[in-house]
Amino acid sequence: MPSLPELMPTEVSDETFGGVTYHVAGELVPVLSVDVTNMPVYFEHHILLWKNTSITIGLKSLKGALKRMIAGMQIFVTEASGPGIIAFSRDGPGHIVPIHLRRGEEIQVREHQFLAATASVDYTFERVRGLGTMLFGQSGFFIDRFRGETGDGIVWLHGYGNVFEKVLAPGETIDIEPGGWLFKDASVKMDTRIDRLSSGFFGAAMNFVVNRFTGPGRVGIQSMYLHMPSEE
Repeated sequence: MPSLPELMPTEVSDETFGGVTYHVAGELVPVLSVDVTNMPVYFEHHILLWKNTSITIGLKSLKGALKRMIAGMQIFVTEASGPGIIAFSRDGPGHIVPIHLRRGEEIQVREHQFLAATASVDYTFERVRGLGTMLFGQSGFFIDRFRGETGDGIVWLHGYGNVFEKVLAPGETIDIEPGGWLFKDASVKMDTRIDRLSSGFFGAAMNFVVNRFTGPGRVGIQSMYLHMPSEE
């Protein structure tokens, strides 16, 4: 029998990686606390919960500013530098998961679910056409891409409900409801599968749509999905 996706840790205490020490606590609306004394962290500006007064807040420009502007994506993110601790929380029930990236490793994340990342992590994006069309009448959506560029680093994500992880062997597949996936390794291939369901009642029919992921690599699954409209 294939292994089940496993629940990712919901609490983290005194974890050190990529130049920072961080904590995740809280059952319903979790809080991420990061010591940015030795490594700056960038984040979406509206998720700040509290910070030490010694911390400086500024703007960090992202690569491909013109491309981002044309696509309607954000051009700047907010960056915090120490000494001190800063805490983040999103206004919604869910699960904060840390993704540790070694230098050169990449993780791909569904749009609008990035929380924060260390300054050593590069942040780009790509448009995926077709998948959004089948769900929301759009011509596609964006996937955020995070890569350990200048060294080891961390990306923190916010998943709605709880987040489970499935590690796929080479060639192993799993079908996930299109709103259910949160992240995937760059080595994991994603396709759309459409099955036409017919009831035979006055010719009534509907489409059943899933995303098929093929290993090797990790896939993150969120148990609740809140649709955030694309910028298209």
